[in-house]
Amino acid sequence: MLPTIAGTWWAWVILGFALGVLEVLAPGYIFLGFAIGAVLTGVLVGIGLAPGGLAALVLIFAILSVAAWAVLRRVVGVREGQVKIWDRDINDQR
Repeated sequence: MLPTIAGTWWAWVILGFALGVLEVLAPGYIFLGFAIGAVLTGVLVGIGLAPGGLAALVLIFAILSVAAWAVLRRVVGVREGQVKIWDRDINDQR
């Protein structure tokens, strides 16, 4: 196990919950993927499957966060009609 705080499982879980709270304050599924990635990294560190070293843990966190974001994007997605497509300029005269 790492001698630094990055090697402790609870630090990753606390980071995940803090990012989850930040997601509630700034909704839009921006921080939720990072929160899920941090909690999963904490679980991997806790059960001993994560490799040692800060660089490896950050890489695992990044990969898990991107995977979580991709799953969230697939599940939640962009709702139809959410994006407004303008067909004329506001300054056009009719």
